[in-house]
Amino acid sequence: MTTAPTEPATAGPDEAVDARVPWRRLVPLAAQHVLAMIAAPVSTVFLVAGGLRMTPGATASLLSTVLLLCGAGALLQSLGVWRIGGRLPFVMLPGGAATALFLQIAQDHGPATATGAVLLAAALLLAVLPLYARVVRLFPPLVMGVTVLLIGVAMIRVAARLVTGPDGTGEPRAVLLAALTVAATLAAYVFLRGVWRQTSVLLGMAAGTLVAVGTGLGTFSPAAGDGFALPVFLPFGAPRFDLVAALPLLVFSLTTLAEITGQTVLNSETVGRSPAPERDVPRVARADALVSLAGGLFGTSLMVTSAENIGIGRLTGVRSRFVTAGAGALLVVLGLAAPVSRALAGIPEAVVGGSALVVYAVIAVMGVEMLRRADLSGTGPGSLTAALALTAGLLPLLTPDLYAGFPGWARTILGSGVVAGTLTAVLLGALLGRTGRAPARPVPPARE
Repeated sequence: MTTAPTEPATAGPDEAVDARVPWRRLVPLAAQHVLAMIAAPVSTVFLVAGGLRMTPGATASLLSTVLLLCGAGALLQSLGVWRIGGRLPFVMLPGGAATALFLQIAQDHGPATATGAVLLAAALLLAVLPLYARVVRLFPPLVMGVTVLLIGVAMIRVAARLVTGPDGTGEPRAVLLAALTVAATLAAYVFLRGVWRQTSVLLGMAAGTLVAVGTGLGTFSPAAGDGFALPVFLPFGAPRFDLVAALPLLVFSLTTLAEITGQTVLNSETVGRSPAPERDVPRVARADALVSLAGGLFGTSLMVTSAENIGIGRLTGVRSRFVTAGAGALLVVLGLAAPVSRALAGIPEAVVGGSALVVYAVIAVMGVEMLRRADLSGTGPGSLTAALALTAGLLPLLTPDLYAGFPGWARTILGSGVVAGTLTAVLLGALLGRTGRAPARPVPPARE
């Protein structure tokens, strides 16, 4: 009697996520993830360094810190420790919007106050996780769209100051260099494909630097020093805790719960795991908050889990979380490599400004895309909510002295376009009814 041949066992979804990848494949796959995300930490560090007029040495140290934190965050999210980390193929970045708010607070109230704001925002994110299901409902697509759009618009203005200087009057050669950097970034995005297209901002910065050196439009001056580039503890001094000044980052930290939910569900579906936001979102958020607490102590803004690497997973078909863990290890090595960070610190300021204009214009467009997912029909309250929220947010940008005669706490709240617009959207959403389309799947109560 013969038996039918046994069908080979196929790997289940979780086995694909948890599959070990051989070293000969792991290293190039991990390097792909690093190439896809490296432009974000580089550009945000230079935006902060330019806005705060940091020395090349301090810029190099901050870049090393950010790369180390990105690596630690990717390792924590990918591998997970206890109930911290989603154990999904995630990488971590300094949030572009969070960096914008950090810089705004630092310029208005001092870097030490901005550091305190980061620590308060990270602590708030940890504190509200038991109320996750309730808090996330305050930030439907309309509110998120208003917030992100206002952040993008506000930071385009900040990025422009890197080109023009603090007085707002730009030298023609600086404006030309920034324009050439934008053009090089656009060319890289149009003509390249795959992972190289995702590095178009970084390639644009490299091209802008080469043009600056070759034409005399700018200078390339790497930071001096040798040996390992180690993070500096509290580089801006002891943190100052000011709840009113920290409000922009406190509000933003709450809005990240909605973003984390969407990214966690998307990543779970991409790797073939059944989405379980009630289990995974608090774990992802805990890792974000803990790495952000460490970042605050070493001079950075909030660190956030990024969905940029999900496209790489789809492109390669590799679902293993150990690949992004390998990317985390590579980022740690880059963070400790002093020659890399000190060379990058020499990029001309106008080049950084040109790249930042691209990055924050894209953030503004992301806000528009989020608004498209909201119900803005003329018959519902959504269009009026969006209109008034955007008005409240754009007024302080278009008329900076509008609230000059108000008390200090009122100027801080109303004078921040992001805070004013977000709070208006949340309050009007609660008063006028639901402001966005119902989610496809309700978020169940948080539980472990």
